[in-house]
Amino acid sequence: MKLPLALALLPLATPALAGPASDAVKFFYTPEVRFEADAQYRDRFTQPVTNLFEQNDEAVRKNPDQIACIDFDPGLDAQDFDQATVSKTLKLTEALDGDTGTVTATFTLFPADAGVEGASREMIWSVKKIDGQWKIADIASKTSDWTLSQLECMAGQDAD
Repeated sequence: MKLPLALALLPLATPALAGPASDAVKFFYTPEVRFEADAQYRDRFTQPVTNLFEQNDEAVRKNPDQIACIDFDPGLDAQDFDQATVSKTLKLTEALDGDTGTVTATFTLFPADAGVEGASREMIWSVKKIDGQWKIADIASKTSDWTLSQLECMAGQDAD
């Protein structure tokens, strides 16, 4: 049986399907955005970002009334967002090489009619497979040109 040409070419036109590595990232966006530095999600991460999370915890412990090291949501590269818009516009693509790779998350923070410029985001999540599970090794904002593991935590440190 011959397939029509359009059906034969359909697999070539389909975007990369999300898989288990993307699922590890999707967890932080839907059904609700979750704050990556929250201690209850720590087991989903590896070094080097867990170091920054621990420094953030220490800053909060030492000075609970001050802004800690991480004062924004790293997975969003923002503080404010509309959950329905993030969920609706989220697209994840994987680029894996064995037990490492990246998951690129693209999304919009607010509805188009909100008039917020610069609301589109492209985040690169570095992932590693450890003991059969995908873990997050780092997060980078392609939009704002920063990498989470490179951020310095100065809050809560004792003065010399």
